[in-house]
Amino acid sequence: MSQTVSRALALLGELAEGERSLDQLAALLQVHKTTALRLLQSLEEARLVYRDAEYRYHLGAGLFALSSRALEQRPVRRVAAPRLAELNATTGQTVHLAAREGGEVVYVDKYDSRQPVRMYSRIGLPVPLHCAAVAKVLLADLPPAERRRIVSALDLTPFTARTLTTPQALLAELATVAEQGWAQDHAEHESFMNCLAAPVRDATGRVVAAVSVSVPDLVLPYEQVLELLPQLRATAAGISADCGAP
Repeated sequence: MSQTVSRALALLGELAEGERSLDQLAALLQVHKTTALRLLQSLEEARLVYRDAEYRYHLGAGLFALSSRALEQRPVRRVAAPRLAELNATTGQTVHLAAREGGEVVYVDKYDSRQPVRMYSRIGLPVPLHCAAVAKVLLADLPPAERRRIVSALDLTPFTARTLTTPQALLAELATVAEQGWAQDHAEHESFMNCLAAPVRDATGRVVAAVSVSVPDLVLPYEQVLELLPQLRATAAGISADCGAP
């Protein structure tokens, strides 16, 4: 990746955290202010950033258009939308749709819970491959050799006491997910959150996405979250049928 592109991406990443001054952005890049200003002017021309009256920079409206087009290029999101909305309405809990993108698993759609306590997540954010239920569903569909290759390269960060932190444990979990047809994150990523996920298949029978429902334990205990599994699996099966799955 060229230095200019790397610097532009670093600027956008920093502005994603909030508004910044030219001095702050130049310090981030460790360059002179004139170099940072040239990059920012190019990004302004593309409407990827804008400068306010106080000469502070923000992410620009051009990013909205790009993000909308990126989502439009995922047909499963459009197909899944009515059933995801229905699952969200009937359960009252946070519902996600996730898919693989390169070596990551990212959220491509989200319907927020009506509860005051809810899961923090954003469309476009990647999830930890070793502890997110949606990631387990997507990895479990891969051939065993591919699963082993991916798992062997993971940084198995222990987020909670329940996080799987050895390749052997994670591979065993993925084998279970492949056999039973659903996955769980039982307080593995966040100690107060339980998630269930089920696969969405396309006309070839391959898993192309995962649907999940996420519930804080302050809202429902784990045992009651498991009672949502039939609804979740029915939703995923319905989306799969809409995608032409056999």
